[in-house]
Amino acid sequence: MKRFRLWVRELSLLQQILCIIFLFIALFAGFLLFFITPAIDRFSETEMYELLHNSQSGVIDYINEHPDEADIIYGTDASISQMVYEPTTDELRILKQGDINSKILPEIKKEAMKAKAGTQDYTVEIEDEKQTKIKYLYSISLLKDGRNLISVMPDTYRISFQKSLISGVVMMNILVVSVLLALLLAWVGTFIYPLQQIKLYIQKIKNDEPATLNIKRNDEIGEVAEALTEMESALNKQNREKEEMIQNISHDLKTPIATIKSYSEAIKDGIYPYDTLEKSIDVIIEHADRLEKKVKSLIILNKMGYLLDKCPEGDNLDMNAVIEKVVLSLKVVRPEIQIISKCDKTIYFHGEEEPWRIAVENLIDNALRYAKTTVIVELKYNELRIIDDGKQIEEDRLPTLFHPYEKGTDGQFGLGLSIVYRVCTTYGYRVQAENLPEGASFRIWKNELYSERHGRK
Repeated sequence: MKRFRLWVRELSLLQQILCIIFLFIALFAGFLLFFITPAIDRFSETEMYELLHNSQSGVIDYINEHPDEADIIYGTDASISQMVYEPTTDELRILKQGDINSKILPEIKKEAMKAKAGTQDYTVEIEDEKQTKIKYLYSISLLKDGRNLISVMPDTYRISFQKSLISGVVMMNILVVSVLLALLLAWVGTFIYPLQQIKLYIQKIKNDEPATLNIKRNDEIGEVAEALTEMESALNKQNREKEEMIQNISHDLKTPIATIKSYSEAIKDGIYPYDTLEKSIDVIIEHADRLEKKVKSLIILNKMGYLLDKCPEGDNLDMNAVIEKVVLSLKVVRPEIQIISKCDKTIYFHGEEEPWRIAVENLIDNALRYAKTTVIVELKYNELRIIDDGKQIEEDRLPTLFHPYEKGTDGQFGLGLSIVYRVCTTYGYRVQAENLPEGASFRIWKNELYSERHGRK
């Protein structure tokens, strides 16, 4: 069975359809052989006996009315022989000679001697001079005067009728099957052509060639085509963002590297660009710190790109403890800003501590950078909010705020919020920025759809 499935997978759609057509024809032939043919055989035999009965009806009426005038009978089918058996003289008298072999007469006579009231049907089979078996059908009817009327017909007539009937049935079924197959092939063609278009479209995208896909359908193929065009747009957008990111990274790294290099060369030549040796070295250290932070952010962003949710199902991380550690380490950044913590100590989030700590650090650091006097951290059931009383976020930047290298007015590298976004989405949470009447807020809450898919509550 496994080999059969593998064989089927290797076939093209057209080949699969042709195999289905061949199987259908084979099943139809088997149905014709094992069901239709025997049914037609029984039907034709019944019809032949009915024909014998009809041929006898007129003869019986005539003989019953004129028992001495039935020496020759006319008007019956030429293939049917009519004869009368005289019980008193034990004589079988032929009234109408048809296509019969005299070898069957003793068998017919024997059955006529045992005949009962009404009409009985019989068959007899003999061999002719060529050793060919010939079958005859005959009916025996009891007359009023005690004699028996016998009507005999060769089976060749039945066989001819049967072949004609089978041919008609077969031709009718072949016509129906042909029409159905033509409709099936036409229907399949409506699948194959758009699939070929999709294949060509994907190949062009793969080879970075201009590609368009115009498939106007409302079925699943149309949905696939629409998804592919949307995917191409998303890929093009991602490629543009990557190019912009590389350009921004190059620009941001270029400035501190150039400063460090020029100051170092000047100091080597005995020149102090910033008044004194100590101040000049401080400038080098400052740019080296910037460079270190930039590289660290890039490493974290790359690491978060490969972050996987390997935690057991359920909420297992004490989020209050994570927030306390972050606040403790960041409150010295701007001591004049008051950090107010409104955290429920019983709240747990799903995920690992280190990624969540980095995410919370970036959000609180971002809030401290813009806050005027206060940063509020709220933690409650399935939700974390970080609020600052600084200036609002530009409305046109809200949709792209979590993209890499999307810097704010006082932003540093444009990577912090993209790291936050990756951590949240990895562990099944959502993050959103919104403006408040005074300041801005970042909200993290559980993605219920993700939780339902992963059986989490």
